Amino acid sequence: MRQHAKCCKRIVVKYGGASLADDALLSKAVADVTGEAEKGTQVAVVVSAIGKTTDLLLSTARNTSNGKVGKGDLDDILAMGERTSIRIFAAALNANGVESRYIDPTDPEWPIMTDDAFSNANPLLDHCKDRIRQFILPLVEHNIVPVIAGFIGKTLDGKISTLGRGGSDTTAFILAEALGADEVVLIINADGIMSASPKIVKNPKRLDEIDVSILAGIADSGTKFIHRKALRYKSPLIDVRVVNRTCDLNSSGTLITGALSTCLDVVLACRSPAMSITVVGHAISKQPEIVVELAKIVKAHVSLLGVSLNYDSVILYLSEKGDCSLLFEEIHEVILKHDETVAMSVREKLAFLEIKGVGLEETPGIVGKISEALRLNDINIFGILTITSSILIFVDWKERETVQKLIRYSLRRNKR
Repeated sequence: MRQHAKCCKRIVVKYGGASLADDALLSKAVADVTGEAEKGTQVAVVVSAIGKTTDLLLSTARNTSNGKVGKGDLDDILAMGERTSIRIFAAALNANGVESRYIDPTDPEWPIMTDDAFSNANPLLDHCKDRIRQFILPLVEHNIVPVIAGFIGKTLDGKISTLGRGGSDTTAFILAEALGADEVVLIINADGIMSASPKIVKNPKRLDEIDVSILAGIADSGTKFIHRKALRYKSPLIDVRVVNRTCDLNSSGTLITGALSTCLDVVLACRSPAMSITVVGHAISKQPEIVVELAKIVKAHVSLLGVSLNYDSVILYLSEKGDCSLLFEEIHEVILKHDETVAMSVREKLAFLEIKGVGLEETPGIVGKISEALRLNDINIFGILTITSSILIFVDWKERETVQKLIRYSLRRNKR
């Protein structure tokens, strides 16, 4: 539900540094926003530092201080890139006949408030939303285009902070939710979210649409489409469109839908017992066709839940349903057929649990804390897998409820 009634389209447009890298690109960005505003669209703009400004400021600050510049001082320095961008962008909009106002962190109306974790600060969402609705929303409703510095925050005691990786996207997402925007448009130097980085494949495909939970799997992988930290702030009610900097604001690009769970939790990923089949041998990892053959056999009988592979062994985790004797016989035949495989073993009556939530990968020592909680209670872990924002573990089926309680307690303690 929207938090206010409005009679026209409302969008938040975020320009990355590469989208403002020279006069021509900056002029195009201003012209696009001008055109949208002239159509009656209510627009709020978030800008990054122009081009490589942040990199230049960072290297200069470090080189002139022998690498000893404090994080608080460094944040203050790095913020100058965005603080310059907002002034240029707002001035250009005003010169084009669109009433605009830049919002600087020194202004009393500055909306993005954070903790004091300098260089990777965390937004204080309640403060941010209250200030956006108090100071930024009236500008938008009066068709004044606010231009806000992305990547930057301010602590409650007035010190400038930076949000770290994906900081400008984070600013745009928080702004959009508090404003009740219809859409966020991210302007980048690619055609949208691609099936792979053009740096590693010749002809990647642009994805027309992607759910944020799937996008989280490739975020921060080097593709630089978007950073996982920013995704946690995306509202489930507001779609995000990723558009090439050479296109207009209404181009197709890639639509990002959905939202990520922001709470760390543990759930029973499979309601029935699971099992593991371990196949051992010599240099199995050098023969991937063996793993494929084993996986196909499992899939023909039950659901394959996961695979763990090292040099001399492969472990197949699967759901345990009905009589598995035929499955065991078929896997055993594969083992006898190949020189690399020697023997197999089966462990039954396992519980398959998943610990998930945005920020899991940024929580230092989380695997150790979970496993320590189980160790102290004499509970064995029979398998553990990690992927993106989730940890998959296998424990004794009879201990599943105890394990869930112990892990939840461990996760709550970790938040303190």
